[in-house]
Amino acid sequence: MQRFIRWFTIIFIVVAVLAPVIPQIVWSFSFRWFFPDLLPTSWSLDSWEYVFTDSSRVGESFLNSLYIALLSCFMSILVGLPASRAIALHEFPGKAVIEWVLMVPIIVPGLVSTLGIHQVFIRLGLTDSYIGVSLVHLIPCIPYFVLVMTSVFANYGTLLEDSARTLGANPWQVFWNVTFPGILPGMTVALMFTFLISWGQYVTTLLIGGGKIITLPMVLFPFISGVNYSNASAISLIFVAPAILVLVLTSRQLGKESSVMGGFGRL
Repeated sequence: MQRFIRWFTIIFIVVAVLAPVIPQIVWSFSFRWFFPDLLPTSWSLDSWEYVFTDSSRVGESFLNSLYIALLSCFMSILVGLPASRAIALHEFPGKAVIEWVLMVPIIVPGLVSTLGIHQVFIRLGLTDSYIGVSLVHLIPCIPYFVLVMTSVFANYGTLLEDSARTLGANPWQVFWNVTFPGILPGMTVALMFTFLISWGQYVTTLLIGGGKIITLPMVLFPFISGVNYSNASAISLIFVAPAILVLVLTSRQLGKESSVMGGFGRL
């Protein structure tokens, strides 16, 4: 019975993920498709031929989106990992205020916060640059990274770290051999959220990138708002493919038993 439930759940998830994609696949190969026809009356590869031309800028924007998302993940680790550990394992004055400040980007619309720092980025010379766009992506990314990692560290036991120090391990050895393996499953999930949020940013990239940093959502949006559904579908499939791949590669971490999920507990 449990095996049946497991396979039913897997099939349901696969269908739920792929169902919205199927019409996009059909649209990307269609030339004429009018209601009430169930399938296009005319098929064509024009949309895919367009996608792989230089004029579409899909290849350039895809690489830009990938680079910015990975850079945002890296900076999220640098900023969010120490913050989440401190919040979860330590008590200090102003902790509640810091927790509230970290969660503000979830409440405040991204457009508002981006407009607020736009002038600052201009003075610092961070606009129209990859580093500036990646930094502004941290505004919506950090709260989710910290939320996940705070829950990870809240169930994390530090006794093994203390034991490693007493055996002569330096801080780097403690982190690499003890802390990192313990938090890896949880950090993988946190980075999944970070990657997906950064990958889908449009307004923040447009404002800070100034139209010079072109990402995939910026290429996709004009086709969605227009009437060329075939091109929009082809580009949207390329846009959603990395997100599905990241979700598949990291989903197994949700079920892994580790020290952060109760393997060691609060020792």
